[in-house]
Amino acid sequence: MDPFVRRFIRAALAWFVVGMALGLYLAFAPMQAALLRPAHVHANLLGFVSMMIFGVAYHVLPRFAGVPLHDRRLPMLHLWVSNLGLAALVVGWTARAASTLAGEILVGGGGALSAVGGGLFVYNLWRTLDAAGAAARGPLAAPGPRRAPLPTV
Repeated sequence: MDPFVRRFIRAALAWFVVGMALGLYLAFAPMQAALLRPAHVHANLLGFVSMMIFGVAYHVLPRFAGVPLHDRRLPMLHLWVSNLGLAALVVGWTARAASTLAGEILVGGGGALSAVGGGLFVYNLWRTLDAAGAAARGPLAAPGPRRAPLPTV
């Protein structure tokens, strides 16, 4: 397993703990629920769910496609950009609950960083799948060894 895959999965697990801690806090502080719910949701969805999807996708999609990942440096950049953006979002949503300008800035900046991270993911996997399509069309379309098709059952 590639180091960036392990790091995405570990990040997912860390965000799961953050999301669960926020959820537990909200269970005991219901008056804060409306204010802190966005932080809780973002920690769980962008943190746990998305980071897990990113890690698993980086691991399995190139193998399913039968081609290497388009760029093996981009996942580490994606990991840092997405996690920094998500941290800014969660802190920003929390600060925004206190009506601070810093919260607004963090939410906006964190959202932008998260979007850039998602764009890096889409670009890298899209190019990987393009290479798989070129390889499937034949040796003239994609130089290099061609894999035999899988047997049909």
